[in-house]
Amino acid sequence: MMEKTLVLIKPDGVQRGLVGDILSRFERVGLKPVAMKMVYPDKEMAGRHYTDDEAWLCSVGEKTLKSYEKKGISLDRTPKEQGMMVRSMLMDFLSMSPVVALALEGHNAVALVRKIVGATAPSDAAPGTIRGDYSFDSYQLADKSERAVMNLIHASDSVENANLELAIWFKDEEIHSWKRILDDLLYMKK
Repeated sequence: MMEKTLVLIKPDGVQRGLVGDILSRFERVGLKPVAMKMVYPDKEMAGRHYTDDEAWLCSVGEKTLKSYEKKGISLDRTPKEQGMMVRSMLMDFLSMSPVVALALEGHNAVALVRKIVGATAPSDAAPGTIRGDYSFDSYQLADKSERAVMNLIHASDSVENANLELAIWFKDEEIHSWKRILDDLLYMKK
């Protein structure tokens, strides 16, 4: 199934000069960039991306708390409180310097990108994934430093969210439909 998905190369990826390496990882598996731009998001844009939605806040908070529990650490916060803290740190982080926004297209693009990117916490990401190869950060180190986890990339987690997020970062006319020579090979019909 052909899909489009959003990838943000976050400030740590841009600042470390990893944009080309990261983009090449996606292109090497056959994903096609259909939009790309550098953006210096303000807090408002970061807030639209990291939505102030109770379900999202609780989900993010729950994931963070479970990560701590796995390591034997108990936090005295509700999932929503943890989610609000994470959202605030993510908004600060995303708006600290430029990001590179990418719209990628391909067969099962959302799942494929997330597989290539690796686990959200780089300390849990497998070798061979972008986060596993280029970062070592953890929730604990980030919280100790009172900042977001520096995990290089945001990748949409579902087709529905990809569509919502693409609309935040790109106008319709900025997303280009184009055919490359590789498409005939990858999507060949009998």
